[in-house]
Amino acid sequence: MAERIRGLIGPAGKYNLHTHSVYCDGKDKPEDMVKRAVGLDFQLLGFSGHSFAPHDLDCCMTAEGEEAYRKEILGLKEKYEGQIDIRLGIEKDLYAEDSLKETGMKAAEAFDYDYIIGSTHYVKKDGGYFSVDDTAEIMERAIEEHFRGSVRDYVECYFETEADVLEKTGADIVGHFDLVCKFNEGGYYWDEKAEWYRDCGMAALEKIASQRCVRRKGISDFLGEEGKPVFEINMGGMAKGYRSRPYPDFFFLDQIQKLGCPLILSSDCHNREFLDYRFQDFKPE
Repeated sequence: MAERIRGLIGPAGKYNLHTHSVYCDGKDKPEDMVKRAVGLDFQLLGFSGHSFAPHDLDCCMTAEGEEAYRKEILGLKEKYEGQIDIRLGIEKDLYAEDSLKETGMKAAEAFDYDYIIGSTHYVKKDGGYFSVDDTAEIMERAIEEHFRGSVRDYVECYFETEADVLEKTGADIVGHFDLVCKFNEGGYYWDEKAEWYRDCGMAALEKIASQRCVRRKGISDFLGEEGKPVFEINMGGMAKGYRSRPYPDFFFLDQIQKLGCPLILSSDCHNREFLDYRFQDFKPE
């Protein structure tokens, strides 16, 4: 799987902005991940802990943990200055703000993160939030109980939700665009080449790509100050053994390039051993 990519940001294999640690659902302490990045001769490492969200308590940081996370990453940024460029980011779920309002809870104090990755991990139906990437069993139950057993309705709901990811999260980077496919290796639940599937994905993609983004100052030197949305080439599903291709699939990757949106490599790392997983497969033009 060697793909030549137009508009790929940064030197391939020398950075990762999508990194999770023990503060959320990652395996490793932040400093252990920094040491691994230094050993790989990375130029830049960005941390992106899952922001606090009441509907996502199994994976997200707590409000208190988010404060500790910020403090530790900023400390590591200072400690490793001159060895590696460390950035403080966050991955924000599309429904985070809605979920907080519904429960009457408040997020941690606003903080000037260097960047935000905006991601859709859930669909909302009948007043409930249903994870698209937890387990296949959870996905199947949601389809049966809330989408009349229709896989197509479920997938279309996901992409209708994903279409609003920039507006809902204020993201600098769009995370794993077609995450809904995590458990669909080999077309087990639906045909990813089907016209209906590509049409609903393209509707979301075109809406996102039509928007212009002003980047946060903490990441504008890397992503550019303003322009079309940046999409990940996300290796997370491959690293965990669920997929044989990255998010998004190559059809959507090609469309993203045709729409003129920049791309970045992302390992979506939850284990330091996979920090640069399969980065060598993608070469910038």
